[in-house]
Amino acid sequence: MHVAMIGTGYVGLVSGACFSEFGVSVVCVDKDSKKIEMLENGIMPIFEPGLDDLVNTNVKAGRLTFTTDLGEAVKAADAVFIAVGTPTRRGDGHADLSYVYAAAKEIAENISGYTVIVTKSTVPVGTGDEVERIIREARPDAEFDVVSNPEFLREGSAIADFTHPDRVVIGTQSPRAQDVMRELYRPLSLIEAPILFVSRTSSELIKYAANTFLATKITFINEIADLCEKVGADVHHVAKGIGLDGRIGKKFLHAGPGYGGSCFPKDTLALVHTAQDVGSPLRIIEAVVDINDKRKKAMAGRIINACGGSVAGKTVAVLGVTFKPNTDDMRDAPSLDILPALINAGARVQAFDPEGMKEAKEMIDGVVWCDDTYATMVNADVLVIITEWNAFRSLDWARVKSLLSSPILVDLRNIYEAHEMAEAGFDYHCIGRPKV
Repeated sequence: MHVAMIGTGYVGLVSGACFSEFGVSVVCVDKDSKKIEMLENGIMPIFEPGLDDLVNTNVKAGRLTFTTDLGEAVKAADAVFIAVGTPTRRGDGHADLSYVYAAAKEIAENISGYTVIVTKSTVPVGTGDEVERIIREARPDAEFDVVSNPEFLREGSAIADFTHPDRVVIGTQSPRAQDVMRELYRPLSLIEAPILFVSRTSSELIKYAANTFLATKITFINEIADLCEKVGADVHHVAKGIGLDGRIGKKFLHAGPGYGGSCFPKDTLALVHTAQDVGSPLRIIEAVVDINDKRKKAMAGRIINACGGSVAGKTVAVLGVTFKPNTDDMRDAPSLDILPALINAGARVQAFDPEGMKEAKEMIDGVVWCDDTYATMVNADVLVIITEWNAFRSLDWARVKSLLSSPILVDLRNIYEAHEMAEAGFDYHCIGRPKV
């Protein structure tokens, strides 16, 4: 089997590398020549645990190559995956499908023989129909099928998610295309991974429905956390109590500063607009989007209140700026709201993140970026944990206390226990738990 993977972003690169690990011959294509040059030299353009080893192993084995020549890659392919970006379109909140449709036009010019064209990018309902129309109009003689195959990769554990998935969703009613997709995913049959064949439209909607449901769970527990603070309950206990119900489940019931990242913000917004366009508004998801946006903006206020109502002239030490640990992704991270608000309130912000600072420096002005965890704390008036990296889970509290001007800790991820922090002599502030 020969696969052309159009796009070497997060989804394309991880998927291409994993397919090559399955023994498939994969060519990853990108118009960015600098990115292709980096990959050919074994340098990853993104941080994902284990990805560099996986890529380099399969490059050496000859199963994985990189190119800027889309035409040559497509001509030799049995399946062509479209894995380009679908960012939120400025102005109206819809998904920007221009990259998807541009890829479809170039694919149409180069397909040779029967080819399965797969939309791996997250796309709204009906995108596959439009991709098929574009190719059919350009090449009425071509033999092809357009298939939807959404990704369900979590940043930080993407390789495990691809190789040991909860499910593989494939949207096509073409027996010929089904055979090709079964062959591509055949290695997963050894672990009995569920492969769900559905209509293309259903497949496209499954991806959005899954992400918006998870975003709803996060928003729900965040609202419950606020209620816990008002009535004196502990959100950890509440989350455990409801999460043990098999109908609910414990995952994504962790209170915090709001969701961010490359998927939930844009996918919830895109689904809202899709539903509005067809006259079937999703009021719950509309509320989720609104609540999450307001929550991220409100987090700076929590920090300011912990400092006695003002951070003017004070130094704030910040640990973690990426939207989650084990990634360098800054897209829609809560820190993008929190840090500027603190700076605008007159604070000096000293921050450190194990992987995200390079990208963060281009997105947030006025921050003093530090070399390590403890450098952020020197003469700081408050320590704030925004991202729950493992490196921040077992701090030397005697050292922390000696570095800070004031022993104030604002833990926006609830990774510490209030009574332990009180015993260590800290004024501890968290989310949805009683203050000791």
